[in-house]
Amino acid sequence: MKTITVQVAQRGLITLPKTLREAYGIRPGDTMTLLDLDGVFILSPRRSEVDALADKLATAWQAQGETLESMLQALREERARYGE
Repeated sequence: MKTITVQVAQRGLITLPKTLREAYGIRPGDTMTLLDLDGVFILSPRRSEVDALADKLATAWQAQGETLESMLQALREERARYGE
C-alpha cells in the first residue's frame, strides 16, 4: 500500500498524480466513487455496484411503466394484506 499526498486546490479540486491515472486508465470525465468512512476517504475508479444495480432496476421498472408512486402503492397494499 502506498501513501500519496495530494493538495486540495480552489473549489475543492484535487489532482490525481499522472502515474496513478496512467496505471488505472483514468481519463478526464471518468466517474469515480468516493466513500466517506467517518472521515477516512476512499476514492475508487470503479463505479459502486449498488449504484449500478439501482440504475439497472430503475431502467427496467421505467420500461415496465412503473413509477415511484405505483411501487409505493403496491407496497401499501401488500402491507395491508400481510396485516390481515
